[in-house]
Amino acid sequence: MRGPDDPPGAPSTVVPSDAELWQDGTDAAFAELFERHVEAVWNHAYRLTGSWNVAEDLTSATFLTAWRRRADVTLVRDSALPWLYTVVGNLARAEYRSSTRFLRAMRRMGAAEPVADHADAVAGRIDDDRRLREVLGRIRRLPKAEREAVELCLIGELSTADAAVLLGVAETSVRARISRARARLRTRTEETS
Repeated sequence: MRGPDDPPGAPSTVVPSDAELWQDGTDAAFAELFERHVEAVWNHAYRLTGSWNVAEDLTSATFLTAWRRRADVTLVRDSALPWLYTVVGNLARAEYRSSTRFLRAMRRMGAAEPVADHADAVAGRIDDDRRLREVLGRIRRLPKAEREAVELCLIGELSTADAAVLLGVAETSVRARISRARARLRTRTEETS
């Protein structure tokens, strides 16, 4: 199919939607979806964890999950990104729970704290990363409904309409959750300042 501005005989410039690529199911179609969204997924994972290494691992796990579940998933508004953000959010929460359980177990056993990876040590020196982790810690303590809305709309930069469809609630509910979350986060920030 040729686009309206394509000269006669020129190859097609119509870009397939995420839904078309998802339904295609071929390796090439999935590779195109990967290339289209890998940077956004990595950025979202990094914003959720504050760690470059963990973000890379979560990005890989997200696309592995997408590959395995491609036949079972219905995309929101023909975009794979909301679903990918949800997967990376779930994986980030599981990673956080797992790492905190591991550290508690190590402390109970009297083991020394694990030595951080050099890349994490460099990233940890940057004040913005420290601040990001503080904010993420506060976000993790929000009520589930508010936390999900914040992760999807504020961190993941999805529209409130897409988040509403993904969460199965009205768009006004998503806006209200974000508003309540902002108020809680503002209060907690003022208390620690």
